[in-house]
Amino acid sequence: QVQLVESGGGLVQAGGSLRLACAAAGNIFSTSFMGWYRQAPGKQRELVATISRGGSTNYADSLKGRFTISRDHAKNTVYLQMNSAKPEDTAVYYCSAGPSGLRMDYWGKGTLVTVSS
Repeated sequence: QVQLVESGGGLVQAGGSLRLACAAAGNIFSTSFMGWYRQAPGKQRELVATISRGGSTNYADSLKGRFTISRDHAKNTVYLQMNSAKPEDTAVYYCSAGPSGLRMDYWGKGTLVTVSS
């Protein structure tokens, strides 16, 4: 089992920046891939970015250049740096982990990000 706890959500003005963090605990050997997904009100959950244990990253095309995912192995933590925030980035952001980028077995409870215009 893996426990994921997100932090760093909150209110940010459009154009501002925010950094989310997700700490993993438990069987970290099951966290070869970690990632962030988001779900806006009335919409389906969507990929934001994933990162492998080796550092390979994958981003949603629409977010490339504004969002950056990174990983600190010593702290078992994955980060999401959000820059140039837009109101449409408002969503609950979920941390995930799993053995591959296509199989995320573990999910955090989510952290709300609200971008005001």
